[in-house]
Amino acid sequence: MDKATLIANICPPLDPTLFEQLINEYNSLESRFILRDWEPATLDGGQFAEAAARILYHQDSGTLNYNKGVGSCLDYVEDSNNSNSHNYPERKSASHTTNVIRTIYKFRSDRGAVHINHNYSANHLDSSLVIANSKWVLSEFLRIFLTTDLDLVEDIIRNILEFDLPVIGDYDGQLMVQRTDCSTDEEILILLHYAGNNGFNRTNIGKHVQKAQSSITNSLKKLSSNSHRKIIKLDNGNFRLTDIGNRFVLTNLADKLRIE
Repeated sequence: MDKATLIANICPPLDPTLFEQLINEYNSLESRFILRDWEPATLDGGQFAEAAARILYHQDSGTLNYNKGVGSCLDYVEDSNNSNSHNYPERKSASHTTNVIRTIYKFRSDRGAVHINHNYSANHLDSSLVIANSKWVLSEFLRIFLTTDLDLVEDIIRNILEFDLPVIGDYDGQLMVQRTDCSTDEEILILLHYAGNNGFNRTNIGKHVQKAQSSITNSLKKLSSNSHRKIIKLDNGNFRLTDIGNRFVLTNLADKLRIE
């Protein structure tokens, strides 16, 4: 399920403008995190929180407001005076979601996004916290308004991720791994990471990987073998990364996803 299909299936009841903003902000956070650029996820999580808070407020109050502040949205849902009407399908989920959104938003403010703090520099742990909380909020919206199958939720999020990898150059449809220090295995893995769940067929891999065809064939056999299992050949003939392959790219090849 790509982004357009997901929006068509979940909107309504969710507002398409707010939900697309939420997805775009999550994509931005996740892609910068993968590139080990910690600051955007840590300091810019506020934009994700704004979209999430307005979605939550819209579903709970029945009122759509693109400009309502995060605090006002969450205050309505929390309803400390028990004076508001509530339409959110699961009241406990609404309560948990307000807490997580507040964590993202307040963390962003305290770490210096509002008032720059010269003593603070973004780091991996801070960024991980924001990413994890943002993914939970997105997952919860999908669980409530689309499907209760959590495995499907995970798969949907993986499918809608759009990675802007500086190392991949697109020249009128001709893709290229723009580093010269990658092995054939590494070029294939980086390219398939860029391709996402749809992957590429052998012809496209041979076209885009700047290595000898014999070397590409050997690498595909090795990477899909039982001793590696980093890629898999789908029924349609395309190759894509397995979970093991994705983890390898993000942990072992993260430095090669950028152009220095």
